[in-house]
Amino acid sequence: MARCLQRLCLAIFIPTGRWIRFGSSYRRKMLKRELDDTVFQYAGDNVKYADRLYGWGCAATGALGLKTLLKPERRQKVRMTQLTPLRIDFSHHHRVKVKHVACGYGFTSYLCQTPEGKHLLYGTGLNTDSQLGYQEFPRKSGRILDYVIEPASIGLPLSSPNRTNLTHIACGRAHLVVATDKEGVFTLGHNAYGQCGRAIVENESYRGSQIINKIPFSEPIKQIVCGQDHTLILTDSGQVYSFGLGSDGQTGLETYDNVSTPTLVKGDIEGEKIVSISSRADTVLAVSDRGDLFGWGNSEYDQLSVVIGDRIQLNVPCHLPFGDAVGKVKKAAAAGSMCALLNENGSVFTWGFGILGKGPKLEKSKEPEQIPQSLFGLNDLNPNAKVVDISCGLYHFAALTDSGALYVWGKNRTACLGLGHVLDQFFPYKVQVPAEVKSIGCGVDHMVVMCKSFG
Repeated sequence: MARCLQRLCLAIFIPTGRWIRFGSSYRRKMLKRELDDTVFQYAGDNVKYADRLYGWGCAATGALGLKTLLKPERRQKVRMTQLTPLRIDFSHHHRVKVKHVACGYGFTSYLCQTPEGKHLLYGTGLNTDSQLGYQEFPRKSGRILDYVIEPASIGLPLSSPNRTNLTHIACGRAHLVVATDKEGVFTLGHNAYGQCGRAIVENESYRGSQIINKIPFSEPIKQIVCGQDHTLILTDSGQVYSFGLGSDGQTGLETYDNVSTPTLVKGDIEGEKIVSISSRADTVLAVSDRGDLFGWGNSEYDQLSVVIGDRIQLNVPCHLPFGDAVGKVKKAAAAGSMCALLNENGSVFTWGFGILGKGPKLEKSKEPEQIPQSLFGLNDLNPNAKVVDISCGLYHFAALTDSGALYVWGKNRTACLGLGHVLDQFFPYKVQVPAEVKSIGCGVDHMVVMCKSFG
C-alpha cells in the first residue's frame, strides 16, 4: 500500500489528459515540454456573455417552472424544495429572451421578447385565482389548472399585439399586473379588494376566470409594485397612483377603505418626484429624486414609528426624517414587518422587527441600523465593493453588489435563500450563483434571478 501511495504522489495529470510519473530525465523533459505547449484561453473584451436564469426555494407550487422537479424523469425523486440555485432554461425552448421577472406568492411571471421584437407574457406556479390567466389542459377540455408547473403563455387582449410593448410586470398575493407602452395596464387574478382596478363583485369566484381587466393609463409608467392585496403605479413624472386593500392605510389615499380605481396619492409626496417604491405586504416606502424617504401603511412593528409613534397605521404618505444618519437614499425595500434602505454610498440599513442582518440578538429596531459593509464583500482585496440594489420577500432581504454577487438574510422557510439548507440566516451570506447576477426577483417562498454567464 505504501508503495502505491508513493507512486501516486509522484504522478501529475497534465491538460492533454495523460498521467506522467517522474522517474527519468526523459519523462521530466517530456512533462516540461507538454506544459510549455499548453495554451490557456481567457475571456477577451469581445466575448459574448449569455443570459441565464436561476431559481430556488419552494418548488411544490410550480413557481420555479421546472417540470422535472415535480414530474421527475426515471430514477429521480420529486423535489418539493430546491435548496440551491438551479438553472431555468425555458427561454431557449420558446425562443424568447427574458426581459423581466416578477415573483409573487407561489407563482412567477416572465416578460419576454421574441427575436422579431414581439413581447410575450409567461407564467408558472400557483393559479388558484387565475393570476396566470385561464389555463386548461388539454386545450378546450375545460380541465382548469390550479398549478402550472412549467412556464405557460398568458394571452392579453391587446388591440395591436405586434405594435404594443409590455414594459413592466408585478405580482401580489394572488394578482398580476402588466403595464404596456400604448394600451394602458392589464390586471389578472384576485380582486376582492379592488387590487385589479375594477369594481368589487361580492362572492366572485376567481378560479377558472377568464377576466382580464384593462385600465386606461395614458402616462408613461416607470414602475409597478404589488403589495399583498394592493397595487401601486409610479409614472415617469414621479407621481404615484394606488388602488386595492386599504385596511392598514397602504393605499395612502387618506382612507382605510378599499379603492377599486387608480387614484393619485398625495400627502408629503405631493410635489416630489418619486423615483422608486416598494411594498411586499402592507407597508409602503417611496424614494424621491432628492434622496428623501417617505412611508405609509402598516407600522405594527415600528416601521413608521419615527413619524407616528405608537400608532400602528398611517393612511397618508409622510416624510421619514432619518436625516444624516442614513444619508441620501437610493432605494428602499418594505418587507412584511421590517424595512431596508440603500444609500448613495452603497450602505445598507434595516429596521422594524425580524431578522435584520446584524445577528440573532438584534430583532427589533425603531431606527435604521447599518449592516457592516464587510458583510457584503468589502475587504482589502476588494476595497471598492458596494451594494447597488436591494430587494425583499415577506421575511427576507437580498442585496446585489456591483460585481454581480448576491447576498441574502432572513427567514429561510422552503429554502427561499438558496443557501443549501432551510436554517434562518442572521447575517448577509453570499448565494453561490454560477453566473453574474443582474436583477433580483423575490417571492415570498422562492427567488428567481436574471444573470449573465461568466464567459
